[in-house]
Amino acid sequence: MTEGAPNSGRLAGEVALVTGSTAGLGRVIAARLAREGARVVVTGRDHDRGQAVATEVGGAFVAADLNDEDAVTALVEAAAERYGSLTVLVNNAVASVTSAPVDAVATEDWDAALRVNVTAPMWLCRAAIPHFRAVGHGSIVNVSSRAAERASPGLAAYVAGKGALNALTRSLAVDYAADGIRANTVAPGYVLNDRRDADLDDAGRARLEAMHLTRLSTAEDVAAAVAFLAGPDAETVTGILLPVDGGSSTAARATSFG
Repeated sequence: MTEGAPNSGRLAGEVALVTGSTAGLGRVIAARLAREGARVVVTGRDHDRGQAVATEVGGAFVAADLNDEDAVTALVEAAAERYGSLTVLVNNAVASVTSAPVDAVATEDWDAALRVNVTAPMWLCRAAIPHFRAVGHGSIVNVSSRAAERASPGLAAYVAGKGALNALTRSLAVDYAADGIRANTVAPGYVLNDRRDADLDDAGRARLEAMHLTRLSTAEDVAAAVAFLAGPDAETVTGILLPVDGGSSTAARATSFG
């Protein structure tokens, strides 16, 4: 795919900014949106990795530090300028959080987690909304976690941040519906990861599978949900939290992952 070339697909004509897209889940989301026809702006702090992903998806890379409010605003403006508009925002970036319960978490770690997991998405939405209004529609997809609803031990800052992100989504949906702007949340559960699960043996895999009604989710499953919510097929869907967890949040036998 060549940058700037006409795209076809259900997201044709859409311009998507995907945060945290230089690797991992964000990279898979960026690739899925591009395959669906969107022009994609990749962002992160690693220029080499970001440029490689942008080349892979036929999009553009804009470096940004989401801890910096001015940098976040500049990122959105650069994304919109690159393709002439902005219609989709995927808040996927996540802070690296030190595992700790409330009585052991350092204030600076707490603040850092909430800054990237909640405040930066708010900054991004605030900067994107005028661009959405200018074209008469927009879609915000926030990537949360099942942990916000089924807390895992020792992850107070992460759980609180994702819970706040879920609440932010609902407020966005209510406040901007009249502008044609939708906001939804995707909540992955345990997502198979090649690096983390490289040593997963058959017994371990069977134990994880048993916690799910269908099967373990992959990054592609999450990306497919994001693409659906981002596009016109979900035109009447707003303010929801969509679990992508193989039914593990429903099954009584499930434990908390993700």
